[in-house]
Order: sequence, then structure tokens, then C-alpha cells
Amino acid sequence: MHDIRAIRQNPEGFDAGLARRGEPAASAEILALDTERRAKISAAETAQAEQNRASKEVGQAKAKGDDAEFERLRALVAEKKAQVAEMQAEAKALDAKLTEKLAWIANIPADDVPDGADESDNVEVRRWGVVPQFDFAPKEHFEIEGVAASMDFETAAKISGARFVLLSGAVARIHRALAQFMLDTHVEENGLVETNTPVLVRDEAMYGTDKLPKFGEDSYRTEDGMWLVPTSEVPLTYIASGHVIEESYLPRRYTAHTLCFRSEAGSAGRDTAGMLRQHQFEKVEMVSVTHPDHSDDEQQRMLRCAEDILERLGLPYRTVILCTGDMGFGARRTYDIEAWLPGQDSYREISSVSTTGDFQARRMNARFKPESGGKPEYVHTLNGSGLAVGRCLIAVLENGQQADGSVVLPAVLAPYLGGKTTLSATGRLS
Repeated sequence: MHDIRAIRQNPEGFDAGLARRGEPAASAEILALDTERRAKISAAETAQAEQNRASKEVGQAKAKGDDAEFERLRALVAEKKAQVAEMQAEAKALDAKLTEKLAWIANIPADDVPDGADESDNVEVRRWGVVPQFDFAPKEHFEIEGVAASMDFETAAKISGARFVLLSGAVARIHRALAQFMLDTHVEENGLVETNTPVLVRDEAMYGTDKLPKFGEDSYRTEDGMWLVPTSEVPLTYIASGHVIEESYLPRRYTAHTLCFRSEAGSAGRDTAGMLRQHQFEKVEMVSVTHPDHSDDEQQRMLRCAEDILERLGLPYRTVILCTGDMGFGARRTYDIEAWLPGQDSYREISSVSTTGDFQARRMNARFKPESGGKPEYVHTLNGSGLAVGRCLIAVLENGQQADGSVVLPAVLAPYLGGKTTLSATGRLS
């Protein structure tokens, strides 16, 4: 949510920020609504003062026995009372209209975000690792002999429809091991608090984390009005809603491993083979709630936490900063980490790490109390994948594949796999 005061102070800057995203100017309409709303509030306050003054004079007229003046003033009080109620109702309606308008407007990009129209304009920041060279044509994850029998799309489609997968046996265990490894690393070494969150949330949580109203079609809603989380960013971030946090309590850093659900609206025909783009998937999420002065440093810290997971797994990756045309709705700045997938001969996103500034905090009224005193201020919120478990599984399987259909697994997973380091061509751990 945008700060209406900031728009009043610099409408040209606000529109320029939207233009960088390819969005139309909005300040004129917003400020017109704001002006009308403030005028109604002012008029209601004036009428309220007149009502209060007349109310006092009613008693004086009564005491003097001036019945005519008493009746006139009493009628005036009733008139002003009705006017106040009407104008307050109009101001409330205008306020709701203004809030609704602001709720559909994307966050303003940070100054250092590169301008661009789409993902082709994203800017590479760095690369890590050596892309593996094979003496055979590398396969996609679902085609590898040791994987195919344990990655069942046909049965999943019978149960749930397209874009679902049924994992079993050793592949299911590797998938679980990856999630455990990520969680342990984030908790034991990166200082995040492990959190077991609900995966059903209310409208308020989705709205507060900028998933509503604009992106309702991208998520699943139950018949009783609850939402299946698109990511645990929603419940983790919403922990701070409505709170005034002591500054000394910041930053708050959380991680959670959850199922995530997305309708993938608008992605028809994209990545239909394999498990790269699913309606149901798992992620280990990272969320930070910080002091505004520290949020940029916190984003870099979170980015390194995610990159480090890939480095420990020995998976080549590149990090890019997203251009203005490719950023998510609520982000001020986003870095994507893309793992190398030999089967596709390309880098594919495996993590996004975003800072939203105070955009989400304003929507959910999350503030902190400065140690130096003064009024509470809005916190900054950040979120990032640490990592997407299914996509990480794909990267592990494709980068470790061997000519005989087996897969050499990352050594860091051995403690989670009973010491086993290989997925055989027959689908067994050894």
C-alpha cells in the first residue's frame, strides 16, 4: 500500500515510478479522491463544531425560558447532527474507494532496479560453479532411468488432474532430504527461527501480503472462504500484522517448510512436461521483518543464504536482478537465482529474494517503536525462497545424472539418506 502523503508531496515522482513499470500515471485520480475525501472530513468537522456549539446554547435558552430560541436551536442541533452523519458516511465511502484504488497499484521500484520490459532485460549479477559437461546427451529429470519409475505423472493426473506429480521410493526420500537440509542450514547456521505455519489463511493475511485483490485468480480458495497459501511468505509475514514491535526486537527472521498451491493462471502451455511448474509444490521460505535502515543489507544477507544452499549442493547457478517490467507486484527490488538444468540446457529460476519496503507493512499495519522515542514507524518486510524444494530436486537429478541412468547425489545429503550417495539406474539408493 502506498503512503498517500508521499503521493501528495511528489505526485510526479510517483507517476514516474509507475511509468518505469509500464503502468499508467495514477496520481491525478488518487489525489482527486483524496481531496474530495479530505473536504468531506473537514466539512463534517465544521458541522460537528456547529452542532456542539448549538447544543450548549440550547441549555442556555432553556434556562432563560426563551422557548422560541430553544426550539430553533434544538432544530439546528438535529439538522447539524444529520449533516455530520451524512458527511461522515460520504467521507468513509471515499476513503474506502481510495484504499481500493491504492490496493491495485504496484510498488515503486528502487532506484537501482534496471529498467526493462520483461525477463530478457534482467541483468546478471554473478555466476557460480562450473556447468557440467557430459559425454552423452543429458536428459530432463523425468526421463532419467533411475528417476522415471518414481516420478509418476499419470497416476497423479488420475487423482488430481494435470500439473501434479506422485513421488515415491528413493526420489521421494531425496525430495524430503533436500527440505530437511535446507531447514537445518537456515536454523543452525543462518539464524532463522523455524516456524510451522498454517497453509489455510484468511482474506486479511492474503491482502496484507499484497496477494489480494489483484492476484486472487492465481490462488485456490476453499468453499468457506479460506485460501491455500501460494507460499508461506503469507503466514510468516502476517505474524507482524497489527503489532508495534520494540526496535531492539528487530530483525525478526523466520523460515518454514510448507506445501504451496498456485493455480498457475496465465501459464497455460508453459513447462507442461515434468515437475517444473506444478499446482502443488513445496518450498522452504525465508521471511525477515526489519528496521527500514537495514532492509537493503538484509536482502543481501537473505540472497547469500539461498545461494549458499546451492553451493553446498554443488549446483551451478547465476543470480540476476529483475528489471522493472519483470518484478512482482509488491516488490521494490528482486533478485532471482537460477540453477543450471542440463536437460533444458538453460538456467531456470529456483529462488526469488525480494524486499517490499513498507508496502506490505502499511497494508497490515506492522510497525516498530523507535528506541530514540517518537511515533511508531512502519517496518520493512522481505521474503525469499530458500529454496523451492521440487525445483532443487530437478537440479540435483539433472546435474548428477550419469550415462547408465544413475544419479550421483550431493555429499551434503548423505546424512539425510542413511549415508547413501547414489540413486541407481533401478531407482534405489546406494
